[in-house]
Amino acid sequence: MTTVLIADDQPLQRFGFRMLLESQDDMTVLGEAANGTEAIRMTAELHPDVVLMDIRMPGLDGIEATRRIVATGDRTRVLILTTFDLDEYAYAGLRAGASGFLVKDVRPEELLSGIRAVATGDAVVAPSLTRRLLDAYVHHLPATAPGSSVPRAPAPDPRLASLTDREREILTVIGKGWTNTEIATRLHLAESTVKTHVGRILAKTGSRDRIQAVILAYATKLVEPSQD
Repeated sequence: MTTVLIADDQPLQRFGFRMLLESQDDMTVLGEAANGTEAIRMTAELHPDVVLMDIRMPGLDGIEATRRIVATGDRTRVLILTTFDLDEYAYAGLRAGASGFLVKDVRPEELLSGIRAVATGDAVVAPSLTRRLLDAYVHHLPATAPGSSVPRAPAPDPRLASLTDREREILTVIGKGWTNTEIATRLHLAESTVKTHVGRILAKTGSRDRIQAVILAYATKLVEPSQD
């Protein structure tokens, strides 16, 4: 049974989510929070598998609530639901530790499968969509340091130090949006071997899931934003 906490400031939205989730034999709603502060408190009390988190809420917003929930080290994972898609708020939510995000006009079956995926430790957002999100955000970042015409030179990231050459290669193509099947085919590896490598990459870099690994690939310049 997957347990869910719904965090949204709109009562009608919460009601709709509850009706959908409780129509499933493998899901139950533990509670509803109307703002980020309530979401943090109820997560600490109820320990849900998944928090369905809105971004824009009065008082403490969903991004900061996500950051604080993730910081506790609890097993609870956060799935962000937003009325807007590719912008800096969704990116910030992923950076805060969310395991993915979906827009609120998503089809019911996609929301349900997303919750199930997050509950089992997988990523909700497809790698290609994650890349488009990061591309859209990174294009707005300054390319040079303030007051300088010299391009930024990122410091070596210690999270990459323990990776083998093969693991670094796989992290790079994860950042490019390749699925496990694509990695196996293009690098001539068994898919089970790819899964093992991905698991080790997540463990060594402290990434909660595949989405966090994609963000790491961008942050450390293993992957550059596309020019499309």
